[in-house]
Amino acid sequence: MGRGEKAYLDLCNHILTNGTKRDDRTDTGTYSVFGHQMRFNLEDGFPLLTTKRVPFRLVASELLWFIKGDTNIRYLLENNNNIWNEWAFKNWIESDEYKGPNMDDFGNRIQVDPEFNKIYEEQMEIFKKNILEDDVFAEKYGDLGSVYGKQWRAWKTSQNEVIDQLKEVIDSIRHNPNSRRHIVSAWNPEDIPTMALPPCHTLFQFYVADGKLSCQLYQRSADVFLGVPFNIASYALLTHLIAHETGLKVGEFVHTMGDAHIYSNHIEQVKTQMERDIRQLPQLLLNENKRSIFDFELTDFELKGYDPHPTIKAPIAV
Repeated sequence: MGRGEKAYLDLCNHILTNGTKRDDRTDTGTYSVFGHQMRFNLEDGFPLLTTKRVPFRLVASELLWFIKGDTNIRYLLENNNNIWNEWAFKNWIESDEYKGPNMDDFGNRIQVDPEFNKIYEEQMEIFKKNILEDDVFAEKYGDLGSVYGKQWRAWKTSQNEVIDQLKEVIDSIRHNPNSRRHIVSAWNPEDIPTMALPPCHTLFQFYVADGKLSCQLYQRSADVFLGVPFNIASYALLTHLIAHETGLKVGEFVHTMGDAHIYSNHIEQVKTQMERDIRQLPQLLLNENKRSIFDFELTDFELKGYDPHPTIKAPIAV
């Protein structure tokens, strides 16, 4: 029990002990190592961390957003998912149409200035309301550009054709399981300038053996405290869904990282988490009446036996 979660906690300890202190794009600062791999046996249980609560509903709704090929945060907000808000909000406050209070460097200012944090939250609520209620505003400021969903479902070629990578990889797994080309890439160099955030989880590959489906993710940039627990659960869920559709059992999720880092303002939270004991992993149940991953909705997932330690809050670096 907990071998995968122990590997995660070992990574946290490795970074705190051996990581290099580095500046970063967000001006927050990180402790970082380069090149790390963790393995999760999905037959042991669903790898949702137990040393802190990870909100499965947010993981699942974000994954469904990717699967739908959507790039606008309206769907996420409709499902009470706020994890991409800051990047879309940044587009609005940097536009000529924004007339509100100065929001420069809001990601860092909200951590040290309670009064500014109140103003920020007011502006964020205005922004979210506009996304949900104003179609024109949502189209202009809710869209994050050619991020994950676009690349997974509608990769545009130089011949102006469109490739549905996700659909093709499912067909490949079903009809040519021994192929070494079960790959989906989110890293499209031509589209990087149009993305709110270039993809951190850049490429994933599937592998079929002994009637089991395994998945390996390469993640160029890994926010170990906030992002990685989501990434583990998201790709584990994706593996379950595709195994379900193709009539396979689940095998392993292999998580390979480039720059694995802990932000300098997450250190105490990480230490708190490392002091906690690992608990029994939950079990994932899928709606057996749904076969195609493109038909699944949030109500088609059930997580049984999830009894984690409490949530540990930390600021997100934008």
